[in-house]
Amino acid sequence: MREDRHVVSVRELPDTLDDSTLIGRSLDDPESFAALFDRHADEIHRYAARRLGPGPADDVTGEVFLVAFRRRARYDRSWSDARPWLYGIATRVVAQHRRAERRRNHALARMSPERPGTFDERSADRITAEQLQPRLARALTRLSAAERDLLLLVAWADLTYEDAALALGVPVGTVRSRLHRLRVKVRRALGGNDPFAEEPQHG
Repeated sequence: MREDRHVVSVRELPDTLDDSTLIGRSLDDPESFAALFDRHADEIHRYAARRLGPGPADDVTGEVFLVAFRRRARYDRSWSDARPWLYGIATRVVAQHRRAERRRNHALARMSPERPGTFDERSADRITAEQLQPRLARALTRLSAAERDLLLLVAWADLTYEDAALALGVPVGTVRSRLHRLRVKVRRALGGNDPFAEEPQHG
């Protein structure tokens, strides 16, 4: 009887469980997956809105978690944090909206900056799509889709190199070398300024 009460109390406190445990539990109790949605949906929505604008963000977020729910049996339970997995799915969903992303970046590129030349070195996770200056938007349009995915997973999703590697399914060494080249490319396009200058933690 005590054991049953303990099980109920744990189910009532999903915040005490890591993502891997929640996903494992959802295999037998699908409703448990809602706790994963509650934990990460806002973050995935912000990322989708930065890349595609607020219009498609709701649909993208819903699709990300629908795909995640359907694939949860294949989740690698050694990952206690599901964010890299969810961002990997989000990257593939965003890829289905490339045209919308291109239109958004081109529109931003045509905007007149409110304060010309003000590219400070604030933390990349505070750079929202609305704060992008036209030169940076133009620089993003010149990147390949794969380059843009990597740069924005680190800059906007605030993933470590290791997490970005998991999200994209590439070795971490590849992430490091590609990101270095990308930052050089963006700095050159911005006349030496780097809005993504702050390095993520590698933990």
